[in-house]
Amino acid sequence: MIEIIDLTKRYGKFTALDSLNLTIEKGSVFGFVGQNGAGKSTTFSILATLLAPTSGTAYVNGFNVQKEPKLVRKQIGYMPDFFGVYDQLKADEYLHFYGASYGIPFAEREKLIPQLLDLVNLSHKRDSYVDLLSRGMKQRLCLARCLIHDPEVLILDEPASGLDPRARVEMREILKELKSMGKTILISSHILPELAEMCDIIGIIDQGKLVAKGSVADIQAQLRGERLIIVKVHEGIEEAISFFEDDHNVSKLSALEDGLSFQFIYRGTAEEQTAMLKKAVLNNLGITSFSEVETDLEDVFMEITKGVELT
Repeated sequence: MIEIIDLTKRYGKFTALDSLNLTIEKGSVFGFVGQNGAGKSTTFSILATLLAPTSGTAYVNGFNVQKEPKLVRKQIGYMPDFFGVYDQLKADEYLHFYGASYGIPFAEREKLIPQLLDLVNLSHKRDSYVDLLSRGMKQRLCLARCLIHDPEVLILDEPASGLDPRARVEMREILKELKSMGKTILISSHILPELAEMCDIIGIIDQGKLVAKGSVADIQAQLRGERLIIVKVHEGIEEAISFFEDDHNVSKLSALEDGLSFQFIYRGTAEEQTAMLKKAVLNNLGITSFSEVETDLEDVFMEITKGVELT
């Protein structure tokens, strides 16, 4: 759905993007993590055909962002980090304006706009002036604007920036709904734990380079070479410890009050974890829980951007 090939952007001697390569599959939610100036907004602006790269290229749904910008714009809904709204318009007038800009007939807009306002939980604000809406409501209205032409791809630059906790929850639920509709979503945020909840895959960019890509657990495993597994048993802790100690994928095993923990090396696949659990159950170890510990995304981000090399 989105393919970025050796994308580079320079401003004089400053390199904002440095040979970025990235592929985002259709229907996935990809989270872009990085400090201010890392290259997130530059990438988004190039994908939205608003900025030309110095070298390299990118494709959105098969269309070249440089050679076919009009076709790319039909594929995307772009929400910049500093969105603009027309304060003297009512919410439905605002959406009518953008719908007309995309050539959507009035009769069709009349049916579409109530559906969009319902999707972003703004039906009750249809006749309210935009300048009277809260920041969170304005954010959701801008998201509705991005959806007016039913794009395949959503590019959302810091959509939850400046929102209070309740508004962030509302935004997150809307994005989950859009994912269920099959939209491909590329989203950046400094609210790192929320990206972990919303995204299938995250990419960490630092100084214009993609330094890590994968699920939070995969990235942490690459950094430390292992996954932390917690096993709880209702009885027979000693037998459980003896069983897991014999597995070649297990290291750093420790006893807990109601079970044990151990490191499962990164080379160990999900299939090997499944086989391990199945064997443990067949050995009547009384296991009540077998789970991988979720990694804190902020810790991952800080560790990687301090210059830790991936294994």
